[in-house]
Amino acid sequence: MSDFQKEKNLVRRFHAELDRENSDPARTLARHCCEGFIWRGYHPFGEQDAQGVAERFWRPLRYALGAMQRRLDIFFAGSNEIDDHRSVWVVSMGHLMGLFDHSWLGIRPTGKLVMLRFCEFDRVTEEGIAESAMFFDIPHLMVQAGQNPFPPQTGAQLVQPGPATHDGLLYEPCPPIQGKTTLSLINEMITDIGRWQGRLSLEDELRRCWSKRMIWWGPTGIGATYTIERYAKQHAGPFRAGFSERSRTVHRARLAEGHYGGFFGWPNFTVRPAGGFMGMPASDERVEFRVIDIYRREGDRLVENWVFIDLLHLWHLQGIDLPSPIDPRLPNDG
Repeated sequence: MSDFQKEKNLVRRFHAELDRENSDPARTLARHCCEGFIWRGYHPFGEQDAQGVAERFWRPLRYALGAMQRRLDIFFAGSNEIDDHRSVWVVSMGHLMGLFDHSWLGIRPTGKLVMLRFCEFDRVTEEGIAESAMFFDIPHLMVQAGQNPFPPQTGAQLVQPGPATHDGLLYEPCPPIQGKTTLSLINEMITDIGRWQGRLSLEDELRRCWSKRMIWWGPTGIGATYTIERYAKQHAGPFRAGFSERSRTVHRARLAEGHYGGFFGWPNFTVRPAGGFMGMPASDERVEFRVIDIYRREGDRLVENWVFIDLLHLWHLQGIDLPSPIDPRLPNDG
């Protein structure tokens, strides 16, 4: 069984070259990515090829955020349960930090240090990186620049830290049994959402898989919340009340290593807006959620969860283009 070190080292080399101040993003992607590479990003970027992501995302962002550096909090790899463990993915999460000296996507520069939180999934093959998903919390950057696009949120607005245990950078191999245990608990939690909804109280449902002192690090527009009771009150309860007819959850990748695991979908699920959530109106049209979730397990409970939701895409599907950083030169992501 692979210990995923080859795949991890390839992604680390890719990031190191991409992050060098004078590197050319297009050449870096060409060197490390396979022919037919596809990148899936937060609205308004959507799906891009290597040239597109270099020219539309990396070049403008690096120009806007001077002296940019990658600050990782979590790094792990694993085989993808969704395709019966045939593919290997490498996951990295943290912040892109820099001096916000030039406008990016219409967001006004501050001339100060800012942090753009992100999470990236890279599928690695013998030929290189074949596909990536990279979600970054654009509204989080907007808030730092004084341009909050959303109504008041139910959770706390923070620059989010990494794991409380400070052990999220899994550069060395981990015992396989740890990852299997983590993935099994994540799957049990996903199953509980459909199995127990309406049969148990929300708090009792959450207690099956979550620590009573769970931390849910949600995206800007929703915010972070702490303990099962506050999570139920400040996010899970309002979310369930704001949407109905949730579809089955579908992921493109779901994996774990050590005490860390996660997944992403494109989309993960669809729902019908019942109205009220984040100020959104009710609608007869279904909307889709594109989500990345990263988890930390402690014993037999999930204790931390970092969540990336493409809220700009969600609102765009509602026909609501917020006073937001949509660049008219970029294509809609559909």
